[in-house]
Amino acid sequence: MMLNIYQHKKVFITGHTGFKGSWLTAFFDHLGVKTQGYSLAPETIPNHYDLLNKNDAGSFANILDKEKLNAAVSAAQPAIIFHLAAQALVRPSYIDPVNTYETNVMGTLNVLEAARKCKSVKAVVLITTDKVYENREWQKPYAETDRLGGYDMYSSSKACCEILINSYRNSFFNIAAYGQSHEVLIASVRAGNVIGGGDWSVDRLLPDIAIAAAQNKKVQIRNPLSVRPWQHVLDCLYGYLLVGARLLNGENNFAESWNFSPYSSEAKNVQEVASIAKMSWSDIDISFGQAPDNFHEAGLLILDNSKAVHKLGWNPVWNTTKAIEKTVEWYKNFYQDNKVLTGSNIAEYLKLAQS
Repeated sequence: MMLNIYQHKKVFITGHTGFKGSWLTAFFDHLGVKTQGYSLAPETIPNHYDLLNKNDAGSFANILDKEKLNAAVSAAQPAIIFHLAAQALVRPSYIDPVNTYETNVMGTLNVLEAARKCKSVKAVVLITTDKVYENREWQKPYAETDRLGGYDMYSSSKACCEILINSYRNSFFNIAAYGQSHEVLIASVRAGNVIGGGDWSVDRLLPDIAIAAAQNKKVQIRNPLSVRPWQHVLDCLYGYLLVGARLLNGENNFAESWNFSPYSSEAKNVQEVASIAKMSWSDIDISFGQAPDNFHEAGLLILDNSKAVHKLGWNPVWNTTKAIEKTVEWYKNFYQDNKVLTGSNIAEYLKLAQS
């Protein structure tokens, strides 16, 4: 299997204390692969990173601190870097656009420079978002070749990251020159509305629903008709790992951008997601309304996953309904029984993915 290539490889993860970063760390741990992390300390209590009780090697530092980042990468001597560190929320990007751009754009620049300076690095997988596309609110799923855009500050910052990544690919990690003037392959991966247990960030639909249920409170959900490609965190992470494996294997035709999402027929609006969640946890009590502020959020956003399906051999293992059920189950077990289902979720997922 392609993931065997990670055995005995050193892996560096930025943003390892965040939602996706901590799940990725746990994924590698399940595979028996040691990782080195670089991230700010967890921002919430509780948080998924601390709940995992991982004694991983890692640094708590800012992605904007070039000296510390370069030193950490140099000390780790990784074969591959997964860059997940980001300011990843839309509404906070309106409140502090400068921090959003610094963290996302300059942070990505710092990671690319660190990779360029470290001779052990052979591959870099950079995580952006489904929101990098110019959203025209249409039914047609966005493919990797569609025009970049970004209405809000978060989305536009990530679109800038995509331009930066492509520029580095052309300027320093040119695919045609691979194996001659350089030995590094880089790819960007785009996924959005990723769900799963252990996310306590603000303005997250299922965490907000679960927290309210645990407190026997009613939760008001905004924008009930907004449609998104909801997917379980393990589905997109598995895609990231497959891309990284191809890069480590020296397959330069995989050094490009990739969408990871459910099939477009699986897209559901917020109200449908909430209804499925309620079927999994009867304590959930929901009311619907519109956002109380003037912050813009896309009403319809669907990705085309056909490139990942046909070229990479990736497929969503859990459909959207199953992803919602697994997410609610995680929170229900945590709040009612103090159980963390991350490890069992990964084991179950991999068994299905590799069958």
